[in-house]
Amino acid sequence: MKKECIAMLLAGGQGSRLYVLTENMAKPAVPFGGKFRIIDFPLSNCTNAGIDTVGVLTQYRPLELNSYIGSGQPWDLDRDDGGVHILPPYQSATGASWYKGTANAIYQNIGFVDMYDPEYVVVLSGDHIYKMDYAEMVAAHKKAGAACTIAVMEVPWSEASRFGIMSVDGEDNITEFAEKPKEPKSNLASMGIYVFTWSKMRECLIRDENNPESENDFGKNIIPMMLDAGEKMIAYRFAGYWKDVGTLDSLWDANMDMLATGSGLDLFERSWPIYGRSTSAPPAFLGKNSRTQHSVITRGCVVEGAAENSVLSENSTIEEGATVEYSILMPGAVVKKGATVSYALIGEDTVIGEDAVIGARPDGGEGWGITVVGPEADVPAKYRLKANHMLNKDLKEVAR
Repeated sequence: MKKECIAMLLAGGQGSRLYVLTENMAKPAVPFGGKFRIIDFPLSNCTNAGIDTVGVLTQYRPLELNSYIGSGQPWDLDRDDGGVHILPPYQSATGASWYKGTANAIYQNIGFVDMYDPEYVVVLSGDHIYKMDYAEMVAAHKKAGAACTIAVMEVPWSEASRFGIMSVDGEDNITEFAEKPKEPKSNLASMGIYVFTWSKMRECLIRDENNPESENDFGKNIIPMMLDAGEKMIAYRFAGYWKDVGTLDSLWDANMDMLATGSGLDLFERSWPIYGRSTSAPPAFLGKNSRTQHSVITRGCVVEGAAENSVLSENSTIEEGATVEYSILMPGAVVKKGATVSYALIGEDTVIGEDAVIGARPDGGEGWGITVVGPEADVPAKYRLKANHMLNKDLKEVAR
């Protein structure tokens, strides 16, 4: 069945910079904001934008992600004429290989895209937190008659070297692209969100695959190839909230942004809801001696102690006399009696033992310590510190 536009969602990343959080699951399956997973954001954006056919390309530890997506029902993507499709690497008559890069992942699924014969393909990443109307971006792409449209946003000049950077003319036509340049000529950064005219993209993917020197990557190979060929490429400026949560500090930061007034990340906005699969759990319970302030408390949680400026994911527990502040408890985490958890990220099913002290308050220095603890933390003496990541920002201003 022919579709005007479909989406291809790259969700196979290992997410090694998230350490303990991705030991057993792909990065897009990591919990976020109490009840969501990271992948809920691009899937919900597709549904809200009217894109009803999505290919999800998986690779690293896909079991939990595949199970979570299921038939696609929570995002209204359980359809006979499209819907969501899980696309892992597979063996063909010519052999088998892992996805070698972002472009190769789409190349290996040209047959899937051809099945819907789309005019346009939206390429998305599975590790960003944001709300975006892809339909508006596709409309801009069509109006310009572009071969490729790249979503961009202005970033601080001090951070520009971390991104793919665009140079544009007065009409936002892309004139130059540099992948993580040491001396950027612009601060217009690629968000890793693309709209391609499929006929042009298909041709470039095949040409790229036949180049043995290519890394088969959109930023390093496909975009420069299209620019060199003189294809019309435009920048689509985005001014809303967007964060790449591929690191511990950015994941913690985005959760705190959800609590912070005026951050731009509003998950209570009814006009653009974020959908997700709900866990079967009882309502949250707050004990008679509990104290909670400015926190997200999800279903299945039991709070007998204190929670302040924190995100409590499904089925997490704070026992009486325990305190959690400026922290994230992943699903099933338990903080035992008398324990104190501050400025920390506690992994799934992790037990913080009685009277343990995890993390610390800011001491007034330039960096603040975010302690990330894995599931081995069953008693205070044995807890295993998987990472101690420093945020160079004033946490006193977070979540106020």
